[in-house]
Amino acid sequence: MPRLPNPRRLATSVHHRRTRTVEDSRMPLTEHLRELRNRLAKALIAFAVATIVCFIVEPNIFQWLIDPYCALPADKRGDFSSGDGSCRLYFFGILDAFTIRLKISMISGAVFSAPVWLYQLWSFITPGLHRHERRWSLTFVCSSLVLFAAGGFFAYITLETGLNFLLGFGGDGLVSILDGSKYLSYVIAMLLVFGLSFEVPLLVTMLNLAGLVTTAKLRSWRRAEIFLVFVFAAVVTPSQDPFTMLALGLPMVILYEVALIIGWLNDRRKARRGDTSPYAGLGDDETSSLDFDESAGERVPPAPAPSTADPRATAQGDAVAAGASGTATADGSHGDIT
Repeated sequence: MPRLPNPRRLATSVHHRRTRTVEDSRMPLTEHLRELRNRLAKALIAFAVATIVCFIVEPNIFQWLIDPYCALPADKRGDFSSGDGSCRLYFFGILDAFTIRLKISMISGAVFSAPVWLYQLWSFITPGLHRHERRWSLTFVCSSLVLFAAGGFFAYITLETGLNFLLGFGGDGLVSILDGSKYLSYVIAMLLVFGLSFEVPLLVTMLNLAGLVTTAKLRSWRRAEIFLVFVFAAVVTPSQDPFTMLALGLPMVILYEVALIIGWLNDRRKARRGDTSPYAGLGDDETSSLDFDESAGERVPPAPAPSTADPRATAQGDAVAAGASGTATADGSHGDIT
């Protein structure tokens, strides 16, 4: 029967635990493929279970998705029902109802099972990373998840205003009868576009931290960058209307300015500390040596180049030097005898 752990055993195990390195993750290709298969299977199982659960509770999720449309005034929503003022979407195909419900369930299942398949992906990648690489990658993964969620939330709260703006062009003679499939595609596209667009400032921060671009250079292009941000917002939004463009462009500009502040702090820290890289003295057109001693942290000096002089000339030079030395010795000996 195994013994129960006590505080002394726990402290001893923690004290003698060796830090896991990249060498510990080395294994044959077949082992990597087997691990990838196992982790994909776990991720797919989690996705399937979450999809089944979401299929059961799909009416609640669907109601949450159509709430921005149902919040519009009644005169902007076509209603073919008995006039009770209820909010409904319509479908015009035999399989549309099942397709809509399955689509909502699968997307919701992918979202709710994200902690499981992200963990499986993280566990498969991180053994090949160094400790500082794991720390930075974990920071960027968490930041990207927060920014994507913030973008999706911002898209959801602007849906009602955007729909009111777009459907208001119908006036008194036109009433909207929205297809449920098209409405769902529009809402999902809005959530994805806003979520992914909020990741752009994070990409700028990553480029700055990697040393590929400086804040001074980015600030010199600020006017063109702000213009390109709004052009990007006008192109990628599903409706491409002015309100949605502003709703996406303004937060992106604010997040971009935050990224510039973070980059400025990073550039200031580098300038104060100095570049400690062994390749700091190399020019842009110079090649670095491949022989690098990572344990010592210094570049291994290259081996001396072999001499290209003629061997016969070298031999003659050595003979002449030897003869001159012998003559000088003989003269010295005669001088001593005299």
